[in-house]
Formats: sequence, structure tokens, C-alpha cells
Amino acid sequence: MRATKLATKPAAPPVPSAPVEAPKPRIDAFAGLKQRAATALFERMGSRFNDSAVTEEELRTAAREELSQVIDAEQVPLTPDERRRLIRDVADDVLGLGPLQRLLDDEAVTEIMVNRMDQIYVERAGKIELTGSRFSSEEHLRRVIERIVSKVGRRIDESSPLVDARLEDGSRVNAVIPPLAVNGSSLTIRKFSKTPLTVQNLIDFGTLTPEMAELLDACVKAKLNIIVSGGTGTGKTTLLNVLSSYLPETDRIVTIEDAVELQIQQHHVVRLESRPANTEGKGAVSIRDLLRNSLRMRPDRIVVGEVRGGESLDMLQAMNTGHDGSLSTVHANSPRDAVARLETLVLMAGMDLPLRAIREQLASAVDLIIQIGRLRDGTRRITHVTEVQGMEGDIVTLQDAFVFDYSAGLDQAGRFLGKPIPTGIRPRFIERFEDMGITVSPAVFGANIPMGR
Repeated sequence: MRATKLATKPAAPPVPSAPVEAPKPRIDAFAGLKQRAATALFERMGSRFNDSAVTEEELRTAAREELSQVIDAEQVPLTPDERRRLIRDVADDVLGLGPLQRLLDDEAVTEIMVNRMDQIYVERAGKIELTGSRFSSEEHLRRVIERIVSKVGRRIDESSPLVDARLEDGSRVNAVIPPLAVNGSSLTIRKFSKTPLTVQNLIDFGTLTPEMAELLDACVKAKLNIIVSGGTGTGKTTLLNVLSSYLPETDRIVTIEDAVELQIQQHHVVRLESRPANTEGKGAVSIRDLLRNSLRMRPDRIVVGEVRGGESLDMLQAMNTGHDGSLSTVHANSPRDAVARLETLVLMAGMDLPLRAIREQLASAVDLIIQIGRLRDGTRRITHVTEVQGMEGDIVTLQDAFVFDYSAGLDQAGRFLGKPIPTGIRPRFIERFEDMGITVSPAVFGANIPMGR
């Protein structure tokens, strides 16, 4: 009996399992080498990482040279591809944003969403997809978040666990850390194109038509007060950038934002950015403070990145007191909703104003609402260009000049074939165009609409 057991014992371990586990030591060795190289790089570079006199490019060049020496000292056999990957990964971890760096460099990616350290989604062509990238740990993700926010003078810690910031190219960043983020730190980056999008780009994308571009050009030059309305991620800031490209070079422009995102191409521009409170809860400068101050800066045009609070009252008052041609954005799902939201935001200013007085201010101040939406095919399209005509009783009256043609259907790829089309109604601001000597072709509103008085 014992002899039988002894005879069968050597056959117990499964033979095929060895080849499956063979690659693990190589992967672990590579990860260990990467960690040691990063540590050695920190020791060699020292204070140069925090030296403001050293440019980003000089820092990266010096770091790559030091890394090469560190890898040579390790005397680990690496293929040329592995060596290049190691240098790139360590440089991204130490100087860049770790696994996010390649996603930021990918021009096809428009948004990066980190739900937790091992779950990173991106948006490509309007569609959201899960990537294979991940952070090595929660601490790694926190280091990247702190690196981003510290560069723009913001902070994130247990006492201030959420923050809005921006990257050097203007890309918008939002970060939330525990205890608010239950599953681990969350990071959202809305990328901005390194080269600002032009009107022609938006025409090529189908966001607007050449006729609408001609109309918007005339509206900006005629100093109409314009609100760009839309939901999250619909392209409001991008459209605001394009509208600002129509501003005359002779105008003095003051931009006011929570985090600098606008890419104004004109030269005569003053850019203002709000500031959160410090660790003692003091020193905060709000959008409203900046807007009030801007009125003393002799602006020809005021561009507010977004109104989301009591500053909307100050903006409407500025529009009504000689600062024509102002531009801003607001979160809303339709032009009518945009009016209702502006009313609500004015009430947040804390003034005990009757609703009719607010509506009269709004109807007098705002001339045009441009509604932009992200359709179910992933594309961003202008769905309404709506004139604010005035008051009828207690209601602010609106009139659509352009609406999106949903009836055109879809193509084989599921994309909408429609485009914004004129309603055929002659807007009242055409008279303002004529007073200022601005002409638009009859085809803009439909050939049957007379352009003269």
C-alpha cells in the first residue's frame, strides 16, 4: 500500500503550469527596474525639478540623459524597444502625468476620465471607451493630481478635497479625492486643442454652416450681447473661442474665468482668473469680484467664461450700461431654459428683486442665444440661433432664426445628415446691422427675406 503511494507521488504536480507562469519574473523585474530608475533619477536631479529657471524641455532632456546613465549602471540586459519604453515610462512618471501622458499626447482623445487608479476611460470621436492604462497605486494617482493643481497655485487635501484647475495648454481639470470620492481619487481632463479650432473647422465638423458663420460674424461685429448655451461637454467654450475670433483687433478685451481656458487670438487682451481661498479660508477672489473690477478697466468687450452664480446680475448690468458686444456661456438645454437659468442665477446674487425686473433686465441685455448640443451620434451641432426680442406681458419673447433639421435622417454610419437651417423669419437685429453698415447676404436667412427696411 505504501509502495503504491510512493509510486504515484511524483506524478502529482501538473506539468503544463510551468510555461504559463514563466513570463511573470520578467514583468516583475521590469517593474522593479522602473521603480529603482525613478528613485535614482530623483536623487540625481534633486532641486532641478523645482527650479523655475529651467524650462520643461530642458528638464526633460536632462532627465533622459540621467536616466540613460542610471539604466547603464543597473547592467540589466534590455532590448532597444524595452530601453526606450523604460525611459519614456519613467520620464512620464517623474516629469509628466504618468499613464495619462500618452492619452494627452493622443490627438484623437478629447476627454480623459479617471474613475479610480485602475479604471481610465477616454472619449474618442464622441464615444466613451475604457483604456488599458492604469496607475500603479492610489498614491501614484494622488501625486499626479497634486502635480497638476500645484502648477496653477491650487491645492487639494483633506480640508479641500475637490478642485478645478487647468493644464499648461488650457485643458480643463477637475479632481476629487477621498473622503468625497468613495472608490478612490477621481480625475477628469477635458482636453483643448493645441491649435485653436477655427470657424472652418466647425464648418467641416458640421457644427455650423457657412451661412450661420456669416451671421455670427456680423452679430459679433455689430456688438450684440451673445450667450452660448448648452449642456456639459457640448463645446460651449470651443464655440466661444471661435466667436471671439470675430472680435476686432482695435477693441480692448477683458476675459474673466474660473480657470483660464479661452484662447483669444487678439493682442489687446487682459486675462483675469478667479482665486480660491487659502488654507485659512481667506483671500478668495470670485468671478463676481473680477467682473465688477473689469468695469473700471475701460473694456470694449467683456468675455466671461461661464456664469454660474450671482455674477450673472453684474454681467446683465454691464451689458445694459454701455458694454455692448459681451460674450458668455451658461449651462442649459434650450434657449428658453437658458433664460430661466439666467433668472435663477440672478436671484442667487442675493438681491431682493422682483421677477419682472429681472426679466426686463435680461430682455434688454441679451440679444442672441446660441444653443449647442451633443447629439446621440457623438457630434456637436448648433441646434438653435435664437433672438431675444423683448417682453410681452411678463414673458421674455424669443424668436428662432436657425433650427437644426432633424428630419433629414441619418447616414449609414448613424450620423445626422441634417444641418441648422433658417426659419425664414427676419430678425429685428438686421436693422442694427444696417445702422452700422454691416451687410449679410440674403441667402443667410433664406433668399425670400428682404434685407432692406
